[in-house]
Amino acid sequence: MREVIHLSVGGCGSRIGSAFWEMIAKEHGFVENGPSKGTEDAEHQNLEVYFHEPYHGIHTPRAIFVDLEPSMIDEVRSGGYGKSFRPDNFISGEYGGGGNWAQGHYGRGAELTENVLDAVRREAESCDCLQGFQICHSIGGGTGAGLGTLLLAKLKDEFPDRIMSTFSVLPSPKVAETLVETYSAVLSIHHLTEYSDQSFCFDNGKLHDTCTRNLNMPQPTYDAYNRLISTAMSGISASLRFPGQLNSDLCKTHMNLVSFPRMHFLTVGQAPLSEIESDVRETQSLTAERLAKEVFDSKNLMTAGDFSDGRHLACSTMFRGRLSMEDIEDQIRNMQNRNSESFKRGIPHNFQTSYCSVAQSSMELSSTLISNSTSIQSTFERLGDDFTTMFRRKAYMRSYTMGDLAIDEMDFTEAHSNILDLVSECQECHAPVEHK
Repeated sequence: MREVIHLSVGGCGSRIGSAFWEMIAKEHGFVENGPSKGTEDAEHQNLEVYFHEPYHGIHTPRAIFVDLEPSMIDEVRSGGYGKSFRPDNFISGEYGGGGNWAQGHYGRGAELTENVLDAVRREAESCDCLQGFQICHSIGGGTGAGLGTLLLAKLKDEFPDRIMSTFSVLPSPKVAETLVETYSAVLSIHHLTEYSDQSFCFDNGKLHDTCTRNLNMPQPTYDAYNRLISTAMSGISASLRFPGQLNSDLCKTHMNLVSFPRMHFLTVGQAPLSEIESDVRETQSLTAERLAKEVFDSKNLMTAGDFSDGRHLACSTMFRGRLSMEDIEDQIRNMQNRNSESFKRGIPHNFQTSYCSVAQSSMELSSTLISNSTSIQSTFERLGDDFTTMFRRKAYMRSYTMGDLAIDEMDFTEAHSNILDLVSECQECHAPVEHK
């Protein structure tokens, strides 16, 4: 079995990780802190990818939760599914990172690193054939950004032939907790470019707009954001957890979606959105045609940007529920024909479609999109511009460049240069192919 080990790092990562595990536990028929009651064979067939069964018939998630302060870890531990996790896979310090990337990467975070790696090694030893890791974190804070990227580098060094996937939450001025989130994001992307194989990006600003405009939530909470992200994560991981047509593992996903090694920052879409925060299931109006149309709509994306402003280098769609594979393929083919100019020419077989009959826990029919699109350059441009505005004035630099955890200003300059390079590479890929 091709197993995946999950790490949730920081407060944001722990919240999202907890929501993700609760969601997929329901999809596999688990009761709270108990065995699976699922009646379908598909619910049990690939359980070992994300769960192992050490004792008493209780499937334990292959998950590790890490935070510099204990409050969020305690909240996950005391939650509905908290007793399902291994107690020694909850790792925390005494004090938080204070939103400082350096504190998570070089200070208190570095002190926890060996404990985390011990837990990872313990989980890896229980795997028959480990295919990779998925790290859930925010790149705008101290722990998720600083410690998250440090762990990513350590894991890549210790497991160089395994796929490193990240579910990374990008900061936005619309939902800002600290004034230095831009610094943390730019430093983190610099490390993600080097050590991550594929990064699924979620933009806090776009999630805020989705909640306020699409879901009619005037003051959305972090729980609402986490619900959106965990729903998309459920769809992304479905092809690993359930049998189905054209399903794949992490290696195949990476091979199909990442044409150029540095350009592995992926845009995620989910349809329908209206049912995610609703108990009303309007499945009668959902069809393969509607799902295919909505999942490519900019309103349903979870990263800022519009596909009309870029080109798809590669795409993957996952349809779930009682749908006809023939209808799905017809609708995807029609969509490709209508939007042929949106796809990068010269990259063969750059559109993959998979299907899973097991529905998501919150809806009967759904679709999830993963796109490697050059439209993500708008997010990099925004971060680069915000960084330039602050760095030019050396705003709030003292906490990074003074004291025992001082970062050289050249590290900031190098990270910023990397962001600009990513923008340039997106623009080069967006340019039409010249035929000689």
